[in-house]
Amino acid sequence: MVFAQKPFSRGLLAGLCVALSMTVSGSLHAQDAAPLPDYVIEEFGAPPEIPTGPLSNAMQFALRVAFVDSVSLGTWDENQNLALAEISKSKDPRIAWLISDMLRFASSQQLNERLTNTASDLLGKGFRFENSWGVVTDHLMAWDIPAPPDYLSYKREIYTNIVPGWDQIFVEGDLDWRVVSWGGVLIDERPHDKTDDACNCIPAADNPEVTSAQDATWLDDDDIVFGVEVNGEYRAYPRQIMEVREMVNDTLGGRDLGIPYCTLCGAAQAYFTDDVPEGVDRPILRTSGLLSRSNKVMYDLNTYSVFDTFLGHAVTGPLAEKGVQLKQATVITTDWGTWKKEHPETTVLLERYALGRDPDFRNGRDANGPIFPVGDVDPRLSVHEDIIGVVTASGKPVAFQRSTAVAALIRGDSIEVENVRLELDAGGVRAVDIDGTDLGSHQSFWFAWSQFHPDTELWQG
Repeated sequence: MVFAQKPFSRGLLAGLCVALSMTVSGSLHAQDAAPLPDYVIEEFGAPPEIPTGPLSNAMQFALRVAFVDSVSLGTWDENQNLALAEISKSKDPRIAWLISDMLRFASSQQLNERLTNTASDLLGKGFRFENSWGVVTDHLMAWDIPAPPDYLSYKREIYTNIVPGWDQIFVEGDLDWRVVSWGGVLIDERPHDKTDDACNCIPAADNPEVTSAQDATWLDDDDIVFGVEVNGEYRAYPRQIMEVREMVNDTLGGRDLGIPYCTLCGAAQAYFTDDVPEGVDRPILRTSGLLSRSNKVMYDLNTYSVFDTFLGHAVTGPLAEKGVQLKQATVITTDWGTWKKEHPETTVLLERYALGRDPDFRNGRDANGPIFPVGDVDPRLSVHEDIIGVVTASGKPVAFQRSTAVAALIRGDSIEVENVRLELDAGGVRAVDIDGTDLGSHQSFWFAWSQFHPDTELWQG
C-alpha cells in the first residue's frame, strides 16, 4: 500500500466533523460470549469487553475514510489519520478486524505503526510492530472477537481494490470472512486445461500427463508422494509437484477428481468432482490466493463458488445454493519406494510439473510454527504433528496420531472407533468402514485438523 502525505482535505474534515456530531454507539453493553479455554487465557490473556449493536454514523464515516478511501485512492494522508484517531477512541474491539485486514497490505513502516497502535487501543494490548499483523490477528481469532456490522462490504473494498480478480469471490455465504486473509499470491483464473499457460499465481495442473513407475527415474525412493486409488487404478502425486501446483484436476479409474494440497497444513485431499447435483457442471478447482485459518481457499472456475477446502462443501455462490458437497477418496501419504513396491502398476505425474522445486516447509520456513495466523491451537498435540483424520458414521470427527497408529498397526493391534477401522497401506494409513469400504481419510498437521474440526476426538491408543 502506498503511504503518502497529501494536502489536508477540508471537505473530508468537515464531513467527519458533521458525522461525529451525530449519534454515537448503538450500545455499550458487553457482549456475552462462551467462556474461553484456560489455555487461551494463558497464552493471549483475557479478552476485552465487546459492545453490541450498530456502529454510529460517525464511526461508519471514519471507517470509510480509513479503509475504503485510502485503498481506492492508493494514498494515506491526514484525512485517514484523523479517521484512525476516532476509531481508536471508540474502544470497539470489533473494528480491529479491519485493522488486521489493512495491516496485511501495509508496506509502509509508518502506516504499520499507526495501524498497530490503533489495534492496541482497541484490544487493550501493547502490540509490538514486528509481525503485528500476525500477532493482532492471532488474538482476534483466539478470542473469537465478533466482526463489526457490515464487515464484508468494507473488507471487500480493501481486498478487491488492492488485488484485482476477487470481485466474484468476496460475496456473502457460509464463510467466516473474519479469518480469510491474503496468501501472498494472485488468483488462478486460467481456463481449464491450460496447465502450461504462465500466470502470476499458483498454477493448477489440469489433466496432467503420467508415466509408469518404471519410467519415473527422477524420483528417489525416499521422496514423499500422495497416493490415490480409484476403482483399482493407482496414481502417485509427488510432493515436489504438489508443493508448487497445489491443485490438480484429474481423471482416475473413470472418475473425475479435484486434488488440493495445502502446503501450510501438510494436507493433500482428493475430491470426486463428478458426483454433483443434476444440472451442475463438473467443478474445476482453482487456487484463489486466499487462506482461511492458514488453509488454502479453493473455488470453482465455472461459477466462482468458494469451497471449504478442508471440508469439501461449497460455501458461497451457485454451488452453495445447490448444496454441493464433494465426497472424498483416501489419500495415502507415504514415500515413493514403498508406494511403487506395494502398487507396481501405479502411474505417476511427469517431472516437468514440479517446476524444479522440492521444499519441505515444516522443517524449514515453518519450523517455528505456522507463518499465517491460526489463533489458538488445541494443545493436545503439537501444531505440526501428523494425524490421520476421518469422520465417523455418526458425524464425529476423529484424529489418529500417525506415529502412534502406525506403530500399533505394525504390532498387529486393532484400531477401531465406531464404524472406523484403520489399515496400513503402502507405508501410510487409510480408514475403512466395518465392511471394508473406503472412508476418504487423509493426513494433515494437527493444527489444521483441529481448527476445522474443533470438537474432534483424539484417539489415545
